[in-house]
Amino acid sequence: MKFFERLHDETKLERQQLLSVPLIEKALNGTISLDEYKSFLQEAYHHVKHTVPLMMVAGSRFPENKEWIREALAEYIEEELGHQEWILNDIEACGFNKELARRSIPSTATELMVSYAYDTIQRINPIGFFGMVQVLEGTSISVADKAANCIRESLGLPKEAFSYLYSHGALDIEHMQFFEGLMNKIDDPQDQIQIIHCAKVFYKLYADIFRYVTSNYDASPNIAANF
Repeated sequence: MKFFERLHDETKLERQQLLSVPLIEKALNGTISLDEYKSFLQEAYHHVKHTVPLMMVAGSRFPENKEWIREALAEYIEEELGHQEWILNDIEACGFNKELARRSIPSTATELMVSYAYDTIQRINPIGFFGMVQVLEGTSISVADKAANCIRESLGLPKEAFSYLYSHGALDIEHMQFFEGLMNKIDDPQDQIQIIHCAKVFYKLYADIFRYVTSNYDASPNIAANF
């Protein structure tokens, strides 16, 4: 079994638990509210803005014999630059103030996921960052397009409000294929164990962000007061 397949197989339970959270189900059945969608985008902004910095830190931590991984990260960085601004533009297209979203404070769930990523890279093994890629990219490809279409139809929003979701849906398959090829080159057993472990944790942390949106958006000062 190639490592990418093993990674996918050994994180199946955690992936299913993420995909069953209420917010994703509401997005896919057209019952998500405008506030919930905007809250999702705001939390996405607060973790996506760290994607490039995380890759830069990870790249600096790899030894010389893993230069090929650093080169792969350089390609990722080029592709991911500015994606957080797309999210803010989506928020604006929904009718809200994107500058207030930029200045808002992320939820504890989002801060914990971002903090875990930095801590893993700097304290344990930078290879663990790819567990985060597995979760965020893989989840987006699975549901982003369908969720965007359902939300757009149910809320009557313009296509311009979904640049983040559409860009990370089916159009991002080539990106995931690149990731699959990269994972299949990782043959160090300890690195493989680290990626699988981190993916399991990131699935849980990412699910907590979705749970936060559905349980707290209407009481959150970042969302209810800022908009």
